[in-house]
Amino acid sequence: LQFLVKSSTYLYVLPFSGTCKKTQQLSREQKLLAINVSPSLIQYLSYNLNFLSVLVGPCNNYNEYTDFIEGKHISRRLRQHTPTCNGQNGYSVSPQLSPLKAVCCKLLVCCSCMLIFLTVTRFLPIKYNVDKVFVANAHFLTRLTYAFFSIQAARPKFYFAWTLADAVNNAAGYGFQGMGGNGKPSWDLISNINIVGIETATSFKTFIDNWNIRTGIWLKMVCYDRAPKYRLPLTFILSAMWHGVYPGYYFTFLTAIPITLAARAIRRSIRHYFLGSRALKLGYDVLTWVATQLAICYTVMPFLLLKVEETIVFYRYILTIYLCCNLSSVRTL
Repeated sequence: LQFLVKSSTYLYVLPFSGTCKKTQQLSREQKLLAINVSPSLIQYLSYNLNFLSVLVGPCNNYNEYTDFIEGKHISRRLRQHTPTCNGQNGYSVSPQLSPLKAVCCKLLVCCSCMLIFLTVTRFLPIKYNVDKVFVANAHFLTRLTYAFFSIQAARPKFYFAWTLADAVNNAAGYGFQGMGGNGKPSWDLISNINIVGIETATSFKTFIDNWNIRTGIWLKMVCYDRAPKYRLPLTFILSAMWHGVYPGYYFTFLTAIPITLAARAIRRSIRHYFLGSRALKLGYDVLTWVATQLAICYTVMPFLLLKVEETIVFYRYILTIYLCCNLSSVRTL
């Protein structure tokens, strides 16, 4: 259902950009993605019920999908790098670019994530964060440490699902992004996750940008770029509504609004003071990484707990950091 919501709204927003808006009103990205001709019923059903993505995603825009179906996906991407190449079919010449290496690497990541999930995650259950005995007897730092590691242990299941979905699309020949800076083909066009980017994120925004990437692109296109004002709050609220009706989703995304705004303000205000030397920059990166992980801990926990009662129990015993983060965010703004 979530996938169908995204693909259906793509088919509403992109034709609007292509047929209703003036060209000069469109951004470069909107011009590339705009749908100039409404799809037929078969095209509509094919896009919405694409068996490669209908269960886990990732969601792709209509033009990219039709290029793949019509055999223009790779050639169009190559043309962006070598515009002088012309093939006898009217498209750029497409060398034999095999996704085998990319698929094998992603399947290896899947196996690693599954192994971690089956071994580590089972010993660090999220629900233990609200266990009455644990929260009543454990020291504050112990609870905070457990929250950090339990959230870390909860990520591999998401890594597994999204990386496997990406590998399936690549195996079908879909997902070629172009030639990378090293001259090698990149198959990350519809990747939904950047594990390294997430684990090394030094800001809340960087974490979000590397998590559920295709949904972030969709939210930007259908809400952030179109809202006349209050773009960030409206985008987070839409994200909560899209995820479902569990209260934990709303706790997470409403809390993320002041955190994101405060992180922006702090970065603009102090980051330039730490760029004078490599040592200062390293210290800044370490400090912001720790701050980001703490913010993720208390922001994302309701998303995993889902229920109001459990969320309140968690925040009651992590009240110090909860109040500090929220009050600091508001004060910064």
